[in-house]
Amino acid sequence: MTGKKILLYVVLLVSVLVTGKAQSRKQTEQNAYKMAQLFDWVGRYYVDTVNIGKLAEDAIRKTLKELDPHSVYIPKDEVLAMTEPLRGSFEGIGISFSTLNDTILIISVVPGGPSEKTGIRNGDKIITIDQDTVAGKGIKTMDIHKRLRGKKGSEVIVEILRKGEKGLLTFHIIRDKIPIHSIASYYKVNKDIGYIRLTRFSASSKKEFDDALKILKKEGAKSLILDLTGNGGGYIDVAVQLASNFFDKGQLIVYTEGDKNKRLNYMAASGGSFKKGKLVIMIDENSASASEIVAGAIQDWDRGLIVGRRSFGKGLVQREMFFGDSSMIRLTISRYHTPTGRMIQKPYHTEDSEYDKGVYTRLQTGELTGETTIKIADSLKFKTLVEGRTVYGGGGITPDIFVPVDTAHYNDYYNKLLGKGIFSRFILNYVDKNRLRLEQDYPVFETFNKKFQVSESTLKELQDFAQKEGLERQPEQFAQSKNYLKLWIKGYIARDLWSISELYQVINQEDPIFLKAVDEIQK
Repeated sequence: MTGKKILLYVVLLVSVLVTGKAQSRKQTEQNAYKMAQLFDWVGRYYVDTVNIGKLAEDAIRKTLKELDPHSVYIPKDEVLAMTEPLRGSFEGIGISFSTLNDTILIISVVPGGPSEKTGIRNGDKIITIDQDTVAGKGIKTMDIHKRLRGKKGSEVIVEILRKGEKGLLTFHIIRDKIPIHSIASYYKVNKDIGYIRLTRFSASSKKEFDDALKILKKEGAKSLILDLTGNGGGYIDVAVQLASNFFDKGQLIVYTEGDKNKRLNYMAASGGSFKKGKLVIMIDENSASASEIVAGAIQDWDRGLIVGRRSFGKGLVQREMFFGDSSMIRLTISRYHTPTGRMIQKPYHTEDSEYDKGVYTRLQTGELTGETTIKIADSLKFKTLVEGRTVYGGGGITPDIFVPVDTAHYNDYYNKLLGKGIFSRFILNYVDKNRLRLEQDYPVFETFNKKFQVSESTLKELQDFAQKEGLERQPEQFAQSKNYLKLWIKGYIARDLWSISELYQVINQEDPIFLKAVDEIQK
């Protein structure tokens, strides 16, 4: 990008950002000119050679940081990666992978995708891509993506190493559009209760949800648990569309408002497909934005129960604005409000701002472990719209039923085991070494779920593996985390043998929020 173009973009950005209600157009132009003049002087007279492009980007980032935590600048080379999960698809060969011993290990193959159609299986190892050896070369994840993804209809040739086969197997794969699923898992909990876990609100989420709900209802589900724990949000329109399943046409789901943007109401667009059955929404401290819109509407209209822990509190609406070089900013233009008028956004730019300390602060103050530590001012108490129950503002959605976080398994050994990636690498090695036996012993997930037990020898293998990876044994701490680790070992083995959906079917069996949700429905 030329220096003149950079100056123009900075001028335009600053013109937008510094404009306030009290500022005249002349003052705005003067401020914009000062920035342009500064960059001109630096470029022409500064003692050393300066990267004007970097200087401009740093200025944009600094300006946006002064506004709020969610107004951000995204360079052009990061725009695709940032927006891809919400678009709901990409073009490639349809696999998820990890690197094991410097080799690309296929964790799962997208059902119906290009790789599955050519015969590639879970557990296969990619040795070459387009006749170029990639095994043992220290190839990075980003480079793997670049080699395997490409325009729909183009071909990539891979050579695969498969256990039980002699030599390498060659596959010619025609790239295609690959869906990025936002529903990680759905299944029948029992004869009456269905469960859906939604990980984001993307372009495909509404259809995915409708399809899953239709299947669960056909199988006899009369009640629903919607799991939004860890869901960081996505498109507001999708959140409104999905929430409409639970309401009558015309009911208010959420509204937005800002100094330069008048109140905009988002209503249920059509009569919902699940207006009658019992409904529980699972949330936690990482549920944000669109998740809070859905949970807030359900709570305000007394449509269902919210179970878990107070959500994140991200209630600022961003608008995407693109520069000429395809970089962009996400600029906050208004705030979300629930139907009762509660503002979802928690405070920021304050001395004790949670944005600086995050979930750690909530853990330290005891909020995540005890309901009584959450203090709500009377001015932030609201009444629900049907039953007149008390609900709370002040940022985030406070659940109807609090479930404390389980910290019994937390210790230094456990944190390092997970934080350094040792646990993940152990699972990859274990499944790779035992895949044939596991597939023979447990041909279907139902058998695995009922009969598979993590043995003491497997736990010893984990400790031996961790020690080789540089993590010294801590017998007492391991014993403290043992049961939790057994659960996740079984869950991740299920994921690698089948899919992520089976992972959640395993871990939900001991998840406190899920168990409470089931208990409340059964009451």
